[in-house]
Amino acid sequence: MELHTLKPAQGSTHARKRVGRGQGSGRGGTSTRGHKGAKQRSGYKKKIGFEGGQMPLQRRLPKFGFKNINRVEYKAINLSTIQALAEAKNLEKVGLEELIGAGFISKKQLVKVLAQGELKLKLEVSAHAFSKKAEEAIQALGGTAVVL
Repeated sequence: MELHTLKPAQGSTHARKRVGRGQGSGRGGTSTRGHKGAKQRSGYKKKIGFEGGQMPLQRRLPKFGFKNINRVEYKAINLSTIQALAEAKNLEKVGLEELIGAGFISKKQLVKVLAQGELKLKLEVSAHAFSKKAEEAIQALGGTAVVL
């Protein structure tokens, strides 16, 4: 076997359908597109959700819900995460810089501390918001919760 003798397997290739090449080609006239309608015409492109002129589903269903434009999104950080970070890096203050450095938040995110997990160290924690239980847990050990 040589490179110049290689051929595809029998029946694995097909000739391209040559449409619009006159009546003698066997595909003249409508060029396999059928008669009339959008699909027959040049430049046809089906819109997403188009149902052939029937009222589309997204227009038949009612609009619902509400998006509050004044919503404030917080990144939730648990007390267990703060405890692990403080132990790993020997910290007495845990703020945004420490959380950003550890990769828990990005610079633009607002932080809310939640009471999931247990805190064992006396820490000064600064964040944008605290849950009541988290604030109580921090203050119970003599630490402080600083709202930014």
